[in-house]
Amino acid sequence: MLKRFLPILILAVGIAGFLVLKATRPEPAEVSPTERSWRVETETVEPGMHTPVLPLYGQIVAPDQVDVSATLAGRIAERPVAEGQRVRKGDLLLALDQADIEPVLAQAKAQVADLEAQLRSEQVRFRNDQTALDSEKAILDNAQNQFDRIQSLVKRNLASRENLEAATDGLARAKLTVSSRQRAIEEHPSRLHSLQARLDQAKANLASVERDGDRARVRAPFDGVVTNVQVSTGDQVARNAPLLSVYPLDGLELRARVPERFQTELLNALEKDESLMAVAQKSGQRFRLVRFAGLSDPAGAEAILSLEGDPGGFRPGALVPVVLQRPSRNRSVVVPFSALYGADTVYLMDDDHRMQRAEVERIGEVQNPGGERMLLIAGDQLKNGQQLITTHLPNAISGLKVEVAAPAGESGQ
Repeated sequence: MLKRFLPILILAVGIAGFLVLKATRPEPAEVSPTERSWRVETETVEPGMHTPVLPLYGQIVAPDQVDVSATLAGRIAERPVAEGQRVRKGDLLLALDQADIEPVLAQAKAQVADLEAQLRSEQVRFRNDQTALDSEKAILDNAQNQFDRIQSLVKRNLASRENLEAATDGLARAKLTVSSRQRAIEEHPSRLHSLQARLDQAKANLASVERDGDRARVRAPFDGVVTNVQVSTGDQVARNAPLLSVYPLDGLELRARVPERFQTELLNALEKDESLMAVAQKSGQRFRLVRFAGLSDPAGAEAILSLEGDPGGFRPGALVPVVLQRPSRNRSVVVPFSALYGADTVYLMDDDHRMQRAEVERIGEVQNPGGERMLLIAGDQLKNGQQLITTHLPNAISGLKVEVAAPAGESGQ
């Protein structure tokens, strides 16, 4: 009998134990849902006057470089300089053989002397023609009288027709002689002017040859560097053949292409006589923006910057990266690049630690004292003392809950 009720008894005891345990269990703590926040870094907005910069890549040029060419054909007698050599003003660079210059100079002098002699001869001829004309007019008068007398005798049958014809021929010859002499006298001014013009031309040619002869000994026009040497001593060169070049140590310039969107700003600064400097990234040498090239293309115009101070190791043709100052901008803010979303958006943190979108103008880049590139922005929504979120969140949106990972102003520590 007991064995029959034992399973039922066990089951009853188990149910009773379950009910006791359920009645005495602790109540679980009530869980309320919480909003997730994102850890970000912030910086305090401090609008002020800042100078944006523009990275450029330019080429060194020597605008005052002098290219020397042969003034006369001849042989190179001297070339005491070499490629890349520094020279002082007045140093001999190159000289043509004097034996090639003297014949050309002698020929030019001979042409002048010949024309001067022809001019003197013309003056003598003119005086002789004037004297001869008086005599020939007297002969013409005698011939006319002879003709008149013979003609009168013929009418009275006191002279033959042959005598009249002879007198007629004599009169015609006398007239022709006078006419020729008068024409020679009348042509004297023209001949004189022609000879004078030829003489002036010969004198100009002589002056040109003398000048070319003097220039056949080429001296440095300034302190500079010799380059582009194309001849050696003993070479035979033609007139106007290129020989060498020399450029001054002072006056080197940098030509760098500036994007079109920056040109108006820089041109306006030049018109206001603002001094915009550029610094070479490697050597630290400084350049000053002085003007823009006269021509442009769709890629932009070339800015021309003059080198300030000693050129150091710069040579024409060198490619130099520089950082050019742009006009300063007031009420602008320096921020890291990570703070910018797209082209014109940043986020500020409000008092409730939520992100608030703000539209800004991207002005350009600046360099902090450590040389790090930073972003320069401006906008009406940027007020002094606001907290700018510098952490770039992929899910950034206005109203997103954030918490500061580090105290404001200690970002990156």
